[in-house]
Amino acid sequence: MASGSLRRNAFERLEEGLIAFLLAVMTLTIFVQVIARYVFNYSFVWALELVGYLFAGLIFLGMAYGVRVGAHIGIDALVKSLRPRGARIAGGIAAALCVAYAAIVLVGSVQYVMKIQSIGIMSQDLPIEQWIPRLVLPVGYLLLLIRFAQALFGIVTGRAEGLRLADEAADALQMNERGAPAAEPDRRP
Repeated sequence: MASGSLRRNAFERLEEGLIAFLLAVMTLTIFVQVIARYVFNYSFVWALELVGYLFAGLIFLGMAYGVRVGAHIGIDALVKSLRPRGARIAGGIAAALCVAYAAIVLVGSVQYVMKIQSIGIMSQDLPIEQWIPRLVLPVGYLLLLIRFAQALFGIVTGRAEGLRLADEAADALQMNERGAPAAEPDRRP
């Protein structure tokens, strides 16, 4: 296996592992909070804030994961009506716009976190400064930028025709034809 492929697989496993870890900690925190509240009549004041930060982490890390596995929904009826070359050009333009969007928001999120850090605002219930959990903003948008750049590179090099989007209409038609739930296609690169 090539060194680049090995690094990419390790990066993807790290991404998936971090998302799974955040989900597990969030679920465990909620479970412990419910047991403490309804069984012992006690409540952890910091639990809701922690779960909010963990959920934000899931969102901002999950958006890049969604791009990687092709889980995002897009409106591509017009693109599907184009010839392959036109569809590739449209996909390239869309991917370039997505790269630009992610770069702009990445810069803004870095500035935001730096401003929050310079002010020194503390979290309401947790003994940490607010800029620490908000680091997930630039990290998430950096990952999103990387994923869109990978998609754009695939389009430019001819390895992909466009952004891989979830095709719910095709999945629904498959389900209708089979009379059973359609198997989830493997959308990994």
